[in-house]
Amino acid sequence: MPEEYGYILQVGDKAPDFTVTLDDGKEISLSDLKGKVVMLQFTASWCPVCRREMPHIESQIWNKLKDNSDFFLMGVDRDEPMKVVQKFKKDMKVTYPIALDPNADVFGLFSIKKSGVTRNVVIDKDGRIAFMTRLYKKEEFDNMIKVIDYLLCRD
Repeated sequence: MPEEYGYILQVGDKAPDFTVTLDDGKEISLSDLKGKVVMLQFTASWCPVCRREMPHIESQIWNKLKDNSDFFLMGVDRDEPMKVVQKFKKDMKVTYPIALDPNADVFGLFSIKKSGVTRNVVIDKDGRIAFMTRLYKKEEFDNMIKVIDYLLCRD
């Protein structure tokens, strides 16, 4: 993983636990999702690259895997209030859950806080980081899909 990506964790590290509120008002913790493959999409409404990537996440990942009980995807919106997040989700026409991240505290568990959004973290069923992306690069995105598919096929 290139240093300029700004991650403070590496593939193979245990993902830190956190609790967030989703755009529907429900609270969820990463520890609640143990035993699932989890994809975190760090995003924000003001981020043009996030906006470019989100339709691909919706069509190529969420629509294919949303009914798979071994998979969970959530956007993690950087430091924006509920109304902004809900409008962003509606404007983007995405249906996957988006969580609020006040003060970018969850973001700061994975990355240097001053680094940018448009990043994805894939966590395996054992709670370890399996793949990380930065910005939207088709080849990297396609590799992430392959990693998710592989992790879902493993026992």
